[in-house]
Amino acid sequence: MPLDTSTYALALLRLDGRRWNELRRIRAQTSTQAAADGSSYLEMGNTQVICTVIGPAEGRNTGAGRSGGREGEANLEVEIGFAGFSGVDRKRRGKGDKRTAEMAHTLSTAFSSLILMHLYPHSTISIHINILSQDGSILAACINAATLALVDAGVPMTDYLVACTAASSPTTSASAGGDEVSDPLLDLNAMEEQELPFLTLATVGGGEKITVLVMETRVRVERIEGMLAVGIEGCKRVKNILDGVVRGVGR
Repeated sequence: MPLDTSTYALALLRLDGRRWNELRRIRAQTSTQAAADGSSYLEMGNTQVICTVIGPAEGRNTGAGRSGGREGEANLEVEIGFAGFSGVDRKRRGKGDKRTAEMAHTLSTAFSSLILMHLYPHSTISIHINILSQDGSILAACINAATLALVDAGVPMTDYLVACTAASSPTTSASAGGDEVSDPLLDLNAMEEQELPFLTLATVGGGEKITVLVMETRVRVERIEGMLAVGIEGCKRVKNILDGVVRGVGR
């Protein structure tokens, strides 16, 4: 039976029944794969991600597609794969896919600034991410899953790296004389990402220091401040959720 959304507009609800500042359900666990040094499984709504971390291990010779770390520091490698059944289009993405390479580069750059790389010279830390289901906020889910896996592997970091998405939804306000105003939205699903301009941001811990900011759509500059404010607040809540998952392992 289809979901009846006829009253959602009057109650200012989104298509999935959430309010503008509500996160989707986040479920996560660590140590999901015994063969890896660290691993995690994370769900953000219907987006499902598995992440494994191998290392720090003895460094390998850098070849095609790999970039060595700076002298006296570890080398961080990130690989992202999409399951063939993860999306509606059943599109199989190869290693040369531009979108996948951009996501891997974003994660590698972001975590290189947080991991204490100088503690493991001539070593390699490998992060492998497999996306099982796509329903929006894919990059944010990858970042959050990688954070949990790195913590599970015991890799020293300065703090958590947590991420979420934020968008700007144009509405017509009667109080503004019928002019169009924008309402920010938090944690987008796939349908909302197709219709609205959105950004993905990641912050360090529960603070306001933004480490990752990715926006692939056009939006008016006056809307960005509201999107950033909602996104930062969402990252603080995601950090508390991930922190609860990590602390729950030791109980």
